[in-house]
Amino acid sequence: MKPAVYFGWHTHSWEDLLALTRRAEALGYAAVFIDGDISMLQRRPEADCLDGWTATIALLAATERIPIGSLRLVHHWNPAKLAQAAASAARIAPGRFRFAIGIGDWPVDARFGLAFPAAAERVAWLDETLDAVRALWRGECVTRNGRFVKLDGAQVRPAPGRRIPISIAARRRHMLELVAEHADVWEVNLPPLREPVAAAAEQLAAACAAHGRDPTELGRSQLLFARPDVAPAQALAEARRLNPWFRDFSDAELAPQLICGEPDACRAQLQRLATELGLTLPVIDASGVPAEAAERLLVALRPDK
Repeated sequence: MKPAVYFGWHTHSWEDLLALTRRAEALGYAAVFIDGDISMLQRRPEADCLDGWTATIALLAATERIPIGSLRLVHHWNPAKLAQAAASAARIAPGRFRFAIGIGDWPVDARFGLAFPAAAERVAWLDETLDAVRALWRGECVTRNGRFVKLDGAQVRPAPGRRIPISIAARRRHMLELVAEHADVWEVNLPPLREPVAAAAEQLAAACAAHGRDPTELGRSQLLFARPDVAPAQALAEARRLNPWFRDFSDAELAPQLICGEPDACRAQLQRLATELGLTLPVIDASGVPAEAAERLLVALRPDK
């Protein structure tokens, strides 16, 4: 099973990001993911926060084989514009564009004039958006008069010649219901802990049953925090700093799931977690790793080793 890799937290300049993506392609990684929004400006005010969409398209144009996407695609776009842009990306790089989306959870969005309603409203907004996007990708003339999405005879050209897989980040019931209704891939928005993931998977299976879907047909992707050649205590401190959304989980729970230490042990841990969690696409979380160390990480965990 080949892993993908995530270069997050707006750590890299464009030049370094391009070099790392090309290196990942040469080493046979399954995909590269980058940051997808501007929310990190709050936590990384000194960084070059490249726009996720622009960087994704530029990386697709500058590589030949590797799939590329951003985690996670901003949810603020007009759905017709989003569908048109994604269809164009799929036409430019057939089979390589990765469409991953969520509801967003950074109140700092409001500083940029972006709407930030309550979570339940963002879920409803995403539901309406994905319903419209799928219809537009099918080539339909789409009219919607929903609470959040209003279209009047919108169309997308060219309509994608093949289905664009949708990956949705989810861990709670309402978002899992969207996964069951709209997604091809469940992006498990949890730390790699067997019991919480299993509980969420049960909720997802129930939602799939309600929609007449087989949950085993869904792909499953998850970020796995990796720091080869880094001591466990340091890796845990970095994981805590870079994953504040997992604050409800204890050090005792998180520490054993980190991929750190000697490279051979890291590869074994990566394979173990992917198997235990039923992942079809494990994603090595290299967020916050400087360029030289990120290149060493790619070599240490390369798929062909």
